[in-house]
Amino acid sequence: MSKLNERVVRFSPSKGPQSPNVWGIYEPDTGSIQYICADPETKKAALIDVVWNFDPQHYRTSTESMDQVLDLVRENGLEVEWVLDTHPHADHLMASALLKERTGAPAAIGAKVPEIARIWEEIYHMPGAFDPARAFDRLFAEGETFRIGNLETRVMLSPGHTLGSITYVCGDAAFVHDTLMHPDAGTSRADFPGGNAEVLWDSIQAILALPGETRLFVGHDYGTDARDEPMWEATVSEHKASNAHVRDGVGREEWVERRTGRDKTLALPDRILAALQINLRGGRLPAPEADGRHYLKLPVNRF
Repeated sequence: MSKLNERVVRFSPSKGPQSPNVWGIYEPDTGSIQYICADPETKKAALIDVVWNFDPQHYRTSTESMDQVLDLVRENGLEVEWVLDTHPHADHLMASALLKERTGAPAAIGAKVPEIARIWEEIYHMPGAFDPARAFDRLFAEGETFRIGNLETRVMLSPGHTLGSITYVCGDAAFVHDTLMHPDAGTSRADFPGGNAEVLWDSIQAILALPGETRLFVGHDYGTDARDEPMWEATVSEHKASNAHVRDGVGREEWVERRTGRDKTLALPDRILAALQINLRGGRLPAPEADGRHYLKLPVNRF
Protein backbone atom coordinates (compact mmCIF):
# COMPACT_ATOMS: atom_id res chain seq x y z
CA MET A 1 0.00 0.00 0.00
CA SER A 2 1.29 3.45 -0.88
CA LYS A 3 2.54 5.51 2.05
CA LEU A 4 1.62 8.63 0.11
CA ASN A 5 -1.85 8.18 1.62
CA GLU A 6 -0.59 8.00 5.21
CA ARG A 7 0.44 10.56 7.85
CA VAL A 8 4.13 9.68 7.88
CA VAL A 9 6.40 11.06 10.64
CA ARG A 10 10.20 10.93 10.54
CA PHE A 11 12.82 12.18 12.98
CA SER A 12 16.12 13.70 11.83
CA PRO A 13 18.38 13.93 14.90
CA SER A 14 20.84 16.66 15.75
CA LYS A 15 24.32 16.12 14.33
CA GLY A 16 26.06 17.98 17.17
CA PRO A 17 26.47 21.54 18.44
CA GLN A 18 24.31 24.14 16.66
CA SER A 19 22.37 21.37 14.96
CA PRO A 20 18.62 21.00 15.64
CA ASN A 21 16.42 18.00 16.06
CA VAL A 22 13.88 17.99 13.23
CA TRP A 23 10.61 16.13 12.92
CA GLY A 24 8.92 16.01 9.51
CA ILE A 25 5.19 15.30 9.44
CA TYR A 26 3.69 14.44 6.05
CA GLU A 27 0.14 15.63 5.31
CA PRO A 28 -1.22 13.33 2.59
CA ASP A 29 -4.17 15.37 1.30
CA THR A 30 -1.92 18.14 -0.03
CA GLY A 31 1.49 16.44 -0.06
CA SER A 32 2.72 19.07 2.42
CA ILE A 33 5.54 18.53 4.90
CA GLN A 34 5.16 20.19 8.31
CA TYR A 35 8.17 20.58 10.57
CA ILE A 36 9.17 20.81 14.19
CA CYS A 37 12.66 22.30 14.60
CA ALA A 38 13.95 22.03 18.16
CA ASP A 39 17.05 22.90 20.15
CA PRO A 40 18.17 19.63 21.82
CA GLU A 41 19.60 21.53 24.79
CA THR A 42 16.71 23.82 25.77
CA LYS A 43 13.82 21.86 24.17
CA LYS A 44 12.59 25.14 22.65
CA ALA A 45 10.98 24.58 19.25
CA ALA A 46 9.61 26.25 16.14
CA LEU A 47 6.67 24.89 14.18
CA ILE A 48 7.06 25.45 10.44
CA ASP A 49 4.40 25.40 7.71
CA VAL A 50 1.77 23.55 9.73
CA VAL A 51 -1.46 22.69 7.90
CA TRP A 52 -5.02 23.65 8.85
CA ASN A 53 -6.99 20.93 7.08
CA PHE A 54 -9.55 22.00 4.50
CA ASP A 55 -11.97 19.87 2.50
CA PRO A 56 -12.46 21.65 -0.87
CA GLN A 57 -15.54 19.58 -1.72
CA HIS A 58 -17.51 20.64 1.34
CA TYR A 59 -15.58 23.80 2.35
CA ARG A 60 -15.05 22.47 5.86
CA THR A 61 -11.99 22.94 8.07
CA SER A 62 -10.56 20.56 10.64
CA THR A 63 -7.46 20.38 12.82
CA GLU A 64 -6.17 16.81 12.67
CA SER A 65 -2.79 17.79 11.16
CA MET A 66 -2.20 20.57 13.67
CA ASP A 67 -3.30 18.27 16.50
CA GLN A 68 -0.81 15.64 15.34
CA VAL A 69 2.01 18.20 15.39
CA LEU A 70 1.08 19.41 18.88
CA ASP A 71 0.89 15.80 20.10
CA LEU A 72 4.50 15.32 18.95
CA VAL A 73 5.46 18.52 20.76
CA ARG A 74 3.98 17.19 24.01
CA GLU A 75 5.36 13.67 23.59
CA ASN A 76 8.89 15.05 23.22
CA GLY A 77 8.67 17.57 26.07
CA LEU A 78 9.11 20.57 23.78
CA GLU A 79 8.11 24.20 24.30
CA VAL A 80 6.89 26.09 21.23
CA GLU A 81 8.79 29.36 20.87
CA TRP A 82 7.85 30.28 17.28
CA VAL A 83 5.11 29.58 14.75
CA LEU A 84 6.72 30.07 11.33
CA ASP A 85 5.57 30.03 7.74
CA THR A 86 7.78 30.28 4.68
CA HIS A 87 5.18 31.95 2.42
CA PRO A 88 1.40 32.31 1.97
CA HIS A 89 0.68 28.80 0.74
CA ALA A 90 -1.48 28.15 -2.32
CA ASP A 91 -2.23 24.49 -1.69
CA HIS A 92 -3.20 24.47 1.99
CA LEU A 93 -4.52 26.66 4.76
CA MET A 94 -1.89 27.69 7.30
CA ALA A 95 -2.57 26.83 10.94
CA SER A 96 -0.58 29.79 12.29
CA ALA A 97 -3.39 31.71 13.99
CA LEU A 98 -4.75 28.58 15.64
CA LEU A 99 -1.28 27.55 16.77
CA LYS A 100 -0.69 30.99 18.26
CA GLU A 101 -3.94 30.62 20.23
CA ARG A 102 -2.95 27.15 21.44
CA THR A 103 0.69 27.85 22.29
CA GLY A 104 1.00 31.59 22.88
CA ALA A 105 4.01 31.67 20.53
CA PRO A 106 4.41 34.54 18.04
CA ALA A 107 3.67 33.92 14.36
CA ALA A 108 6.10 35.05 11.66
CA ILE A 109 6.50 35.09 7.88
CA GLY A 110 8.54 37.08 5.34
CA ALA A 111 8.72 40.87 5.04
CA LYS A 112 7.62 40.88 1.39
CA VAL A 113 4.26 39.25 2.12
CA PRO A 114 2.50 42.67 2.02
CA GLU A 115 3.53 42.84 -1.66
CA ILE A 116 1.91 39.44 -2.23
CA ALA A 117 -1.19 40.73 -0.46
CA ARG A 118 -1.48 43.64 -2.91
CA ILE A 119 -1.43 41.21 -5.86
CA TRP A 120 -4.22 39.10 -4.39
CA GLU A 121 -6.32 42.07 -3.30
CA GLU A 122 -6.50 42.99 -6.98
CA ILE A 123 -7.31 39.40 -8.02
CA TYR A 124 -10.14 39.17 -5.48
CA HIS A 125 -11.14 42.83 -6.04
CA MET A 126 -10.90 43.37 -2.27
CA PRO A 127 -8.90 46.59 -1.75
CA GLY A 128 -7.38 46.78 1.72
CA ALA A 129 -8.63 43.33 2.70
CA PHE A 130 -5.27 42.00 3.91
CA ASP A 131 -2.87 43.48 6.45
CA PRO A 132 0.00 41.03 7.04
CA ALA A 133 1.67 43.45 9.47
CA ARG A 134 -1.32 42.98 11.78
CA ALA A 135 -1.93 39.32 10.94
CA PHE A 136 1.62 38.25 11.93
CA ASP A 137 3.76 39.22 14.90
CA ARG A 138 6.99 39.40 12.85
CA LEU A 139 7.73 39.97 9.19
CA PHE A 140 11.29 38.72 8.73
CA ALA A 141 13.61 40.49 6.30
CA GLU A 142 16.49 39.05 4.30
CA GLY A 143 19.46 38.34 6.59
CA GLU A 144 17.53 38.82 9.82
CA THR A 145 18.36 36.43 12.66
CA PHE A 146 16.49 35.09 15.66
CA ARG A 147 16.88 32.19 18.08
CA ILE A 148 15.15 28.88 18.58
CA GLY A 149 16.38 28.14 22.07
CA ASN A 150 20.15 28.59 21.80
CA LEU A 151 20.20 27.98 18.05
CA GLU A 152 20.68 31.02 15.84
CA THR A 153 18.37 30.97 12.85
CA ARG A 154 18.94 33.08 9.74
CA VAL A 155 16.36 34.20 7.20
CA MET A 156 17.12 33.93 3.47
CA LEU A 157 14.83 35.60 0.97
CA SER A 158 14.05 32.83 -1.54
CA PRO A 159 11.58 34.24 -4.08
CA GLY A 160 10.47 32.66 -7.33
CA HIS A 161 7.63 30.39 -6.22
CA THR A 162 6.18 33.55 -4.68
CA LEU A 163 7.88 36.94 -4.63
CA GLY A 164 8.18 36.84 -0.83
CA SER A 165 9.10 33.27 0.07
CA ILE A 166 11.78 32.83 2.73
CA THR A 167 14.06 30.01 3.88
CA TYR A 168 14.90 29.42 7.55
CA VAL A 169 18.50 28.26 8.12
CA CYS A 170 18.98 26.86 11.62
CA GLY A 171 22.46 25.44 12.09
CA ASP A 172 22.85 22.57 9.62
CA ALA A 173 19.12 22.49 8.78
CA ALA A 174 17.44 24.65 6.13
CA PHE A 175 13.70 24.72 5.54
CA VAL A 176 13.55 25.52 1.84
CA HIS A 177 9.77 25.35 1.19
CA ASP A 178 8.58 25.39 -2.44
CA THR A 179 11.96 25.80 -4.13
CA LEU A 180 13.42 22.31 -4.32
CA MET A 181 11.60 19.00 -4.25
CA HIS A 182 13.27 15.73 -3.22
CA PRO A 183 16.22 15.09 -5.58
CA ASP A 184 14.34 12.51 -7.66
CA ALA A 185 11.46 14.98 -8.20
CA GLY A 186 13.48 18.12 -9.01
CA THR A 187 12.10 21.59 -8.27
CA SER A 188 8.86 23.44 -7.54
CA ARG A 189 6.60 25.49 -9.81
CA ALA A 190 7.00 29.22 -10.40
CA ASP A 191 3.82 30.18 -12.28
CA PHE A 192 1.57 31.60 -9.54
CA PRO A 193 0.89 35.37 -9.52
CA GLY A 194 4.18 37.01 -8.51
CA GLY A 195 6.20 33.89 -9.30
CA ASN A 196 9.15 33.87 -11.68
CA ALA A 197 11.25 30.94 -12.89
CA GLU A 198 14.43 32.98 -13.42
CA VAL A 199 14.18 34.38 -9.89
CA LEU A 200 13.53 30.88 -8.53
CA TRP A 201 16.72 29.65 -10.22
CA ASP A 202 18.71 32.30 -8.36
CA SER A 203 17.06 31.34 -5.06
CA ILE A 204 17.86 27.67 -5.61
CA GLN A 205 21.48 28.46 -6.40
CA ALA A 206 21.76 30.46 -3.15
CA ILE A 207 20.38 27.49 -1.23
CA LEU A 208 22.80 25.11 -2.97
CA ALA A 209 25.67 27.43 -1.96
CA LEU A 210 25.10 26.44 1.68
CA PRO A 211 27.62 23.97 3.16
CA GLY A 212 27.37 20.55 1.55
CA GLU A 213 26.30 18.78 4.75
CA THR A 214 23.34 21.12 5.28
CA ARG A 215 20.11 19.15 5.59
CA LEU A 216 17.53 20.61 3.20
CA PHE A 217 13.89 20.07 4.18
CA VAL A 218 11.45 20.67 1.32
CA GLY A 219 7.83 21.82 1.45
CA HIS A 220 6.11 19.13 -0.60
CA ASP A 221 6.37 15.64 -1.96
CA TYR A 222 4.03 13.76 -4.29
CA GLY A 223 6.10 10.65 -4.90
CA THR A 224 7.31 9.62 -8.35
CA ASP A 225 6.57 6.84 -10.80
CA ALA A 226 9.30 4.84 -9.05
CA ARG A 227 8.57 5.85 -5.43
CA ASP A 228 5.34 5.53 -3.46
CA GLU A 229 6.45 6.83 -0.09
CA PRO A 230 7.00 10.48 0.81
CA MET A 231 10.54 11.84 1.10
CA TRP A 232 11.62 15.31 2.13
CA GLU A 233 15.21 15.40 3.45
CA ALA A 234 18.47 15.45 1.48
CA THR A 235 21.74 17.33 1.87
CA VAL A 236 23.03 20.11 -0.34
CA SER A 237 25.64 17.70 -1.65
CA GLU A 238 22.97 15.13 -2.55
CA HIS A 239 20.95 17.71 -4.45
CA LYS A 240 24.01 18.94 -6.33
CA ALA A 241 24.91 15.39 -7.27
CA SER A 242 21.50 14.03 -8.27
CA ASN A 243 18.63 16.53 -8.30
CA ALA A 244 16.61 15.74 -11.41
CA HIS A 245 16.40 19.40 -12.43
CA VAL A 246 19.33 21.32 -10.92
CA ARG A 247 22.20 18.90 -10.36
CA ASP A 248 25.69 20.10 -11.15
CA GLY A 249 26.09 20.72 -14.86
CA VAL A 250 22.57 22.03 -15.50
CA GLY A 251 22.56 25.64 -16.69
CA ARG A 252 20.17 28.48 -15.96
CA GLU A 253 18.70 28.76 -19.47
CA GLU A 254 18.13 25.01 -19.74
CA TRP A 255 16.40 24.89 -16.36
CA VAL A 256 14.20 27.96 -16.95
CA GLU A 257 13.00 26.53 -20.26
CA ARG A 258 12.23 23.18 -18.62
CA ARG A 259 10.53 24.75 -15.60
CA THR A 260 8.32 27.13 -17.58
CA GLY A 261 7.35 24.38 -20.00
CA ARG A 262 6.38 22.08 -17.17
CA ASP A 263 4.45 24.81 -15.37
CA LYS A 264 2.25 25.39 -18.44
CA THR A 265 0.89 21.85 -18.02
CA LEU A 266 -0.08 22.24 -14.35
CA ALA A 267 -3.57 22.98 -13.07
CA LEU A 268 -4.24 25.39 -10.22
CA PRO A 269 -4.23 23.69 -6.81
CA ASP A 270 -7.82 22.93 -5.82
CA ARG A 271 -7.51 24.98 -2.60
CA ILE A 272 -5.68 28.06 -3.91
CA LEU A 273 -8.58 30.52 -4.17
CA ALA A 274 -9.73 29.69 -0.66
CA ALA A 275 -6.21 29.40 0.79
CA LEU A 276 -4.82 32.79 -0.22
CA GLN A 277 -7.80 34.65 1.27
CA ILE A 278 -7.20 32.91 4.58
CA ASN A 279 -3.41 32.74 4.60
CA LEU A 280 -2.97 36.44 3.89
CA ARG A 281 -4.96 36.93 7.08
CA GLY A 282 -2.41 34.80 8.95
CA GLY A 283 -4.58 31.68 8.85
CA ARG A 284 -7.85 33.35 9.83
CA LEU A 285 -11.25 33.21 8.20
CA PRO A 286 -12.85 36.48 7.09
CA ALA A 287 -14.93 38.16 9.76
CA PRO A 288 -18.37 36.57 10.21
CA GLU A 289 -21.27 38.29 8.52
CA ALA A 290 -24.67 39.17 10.05
CA ASP A 291 -25.74 35.52 10.15
CA GLY A 292 -22.60 34.56 12.09
CA ARG A 293 -21.11 32.59 9.19
CA HIS A 294 -17.87 33.13 7.29
CA TYR A 295 -17.79 33.64 3.52
CA LEU A 296 -15.09 33.63 0.84
CA LYS A 297 -15.02 35.58 -2.42
CA LEU A 298 -13.95 33.73 -5.58
CA PRO A 299 -13.03 35.34 -8.91
CA VAL A 300 -14.75 33.79 -11.94
CA ASN A 301 -12.95 33.37 -15.30
CA ARG A 302 -9.76 34.89 -13.89
CA PHE A 303 -7.48 31.86 -14.32
